Amino acid sequence: MSIKATRTGIVLRPDPTRVLFRPFELGSATRTLKIIARVGSMTDDEVDQKLDEVIREFGGRHYKLERFLLQRFEQIRPQLLTDEPLTQERKLLLGAYFTMEYSLESAALFNPSMIWHPDQTNVPPGYKRFILSLRATGEGHVSSISFRMGYIDEESNIVLRKPSRYVTAPDILSTQRFNRTQFERKLYELRLENSIQEKMMIGLGEEFSLTELDAQIKRILAQYRYNAEYETIASSLLALAKSNYEIDFDDDQSLDERCIFPSSPNETNGIEDARFVQFTDDNGEVTYYATYTAYNGRVTFPQLLETKDFSHFSVSTLNGAEVSNKGMALFPRKIDGRYVMISRQDGENIYLMYSDDLYFWQTKELILKPTYHWEYVQLGNCGSPIETEAGWLVLSHGVGPMRKYAIGAFLLDLNDPSKVIGRTTEPILSPDENEREGYVPNVVYSCGGVINGDKLIIPYAMADYASSFAMVSVSELLAELTGQASPARSTTATSASQEEVA
Repeated sequence: MSIKATRTGIVLRPDPTRVLFRPFELGSATRTLKIIARVGSMTDDEVDQKLDEVIREFGGRHYKLERFLLQRFEQIRPQLLTDEPLTQERKLLLGAYFTMEYSLESAALFNPSMIWHPDQTNVPPGYKRFILSLRATGEGHVSSISFRMGYIDEESNIVLRKPSRYVTAPDILSTQRFNRTQFERKLYELRLENSIQEKMMIGLGEEFSLTELDAQIKRILAQYRYNAEYETIASSLLALAKSNYEIDFDDDQSLDERCIFPSSPNETNGIEDARFVQFTDDNGEVTYYATYTAYNGRVTFPQLLETKDFSHFSVSTLNGAEVSNKGMALFPRKIDGRYVMISRQDGENIYLMYSDDLYFWQTKELILKPTYHWEYVQLGNCGSPIETEAGWLVLSHGVGPMRKYAIGAFLLDLNDPSKVIGRTTEPILSPDENEREGYVPNVVYSCGGVINGDKLIIPYAMADYASSFAMVSVSELLAELTGQASPARSTTATSASQEEVA
């Protein structure tokens, strides 16, 4: 009899009250000037009255409202027709006219990824703190990364912390420097290395900033005005630079108040399906990585997020001949001195990739094809491999008739993960009648679970709308995957789950 996961009954539904600031862009310089002029026509008393109304109505809904309004004013300051000094109140009100609220999870909260929190201090005895990242989707189907926190005890009970209603996007750092050698290597991979690009980078040092690159590009474009080829290359260079950036959250913000919102040209239509993993380097240093999919409305771009503290993040493009499609997942450590990833370049099969460089991937090796009825349409991973005594345990998803998604698992050899030890012939989790209806019907999907004792905790999405948790016995699952009579035990000591808390 095949192994089946047990549902916890916990449900995380999208909360439309969680709103964040976003720039209100009109897309018209003329309309912008008209609004500035209308606000300029207001008396000081009218400005004070209207600003008081804004603060009363929105101040309690946001973290540091006035700071953001002043930032927005500075962004529109170049549109002002004079240098006449403005009062603080008038600056704040102008910022408010060019600011909007965005309900980041009004449409869906799904595709969760679960890892252990880097800070386990002040945790109740017998509990372990975890982080849950989720794909939050709001107006216009724009996806971002949202966070929740919780605890798991020794008896596999989950306690979810109720999130703050405040939520804020990070500051994008303007101090980032680019390594010229690595930048030019990325240009080569993107087939953007040519004589025009060389002109646009003349004079830049071994390290340079986005501001320096932008200034150099503008100097070259001024010499070749209205040249479509030069403008295309310039746009591509800036898009690459803007897709590699760093972000910072305030230290006094709770993790569940932080939202990683699309910031680069490649992400204009969303950040999708982050697969977080706690990566331990050969020297014992721990970094948290997440592979994710950036989408600009036309093309998907595999990207990499990295952090040590979930306060400061670096975002990088992934490059190389075999960087394509969705669903890449990094192993939690190197194997034989190389980075390793599970991938799916062709949309249906599972591949293994090795690289000496975390950001460049040139080769792949096919390891699994759709074989069973519930995966005939396609296979994919549901998060990074988990190390156990028996091998690398990987959650997978399969798609069958009527585009029905289900979750299974397979096991890879610890020393040579190209060797498949076993795979589930039937799903361990399929959508039940309570999970079928939603934004995308008949889907259960995960971006990564954890092991706690003998329990594999599987956070999963239901119909691309809400999220839940299920669990399965690790020893029983490994026994099925290895064909052993006596269950193998996991080496990973993690935490488990089962009860719901508001």
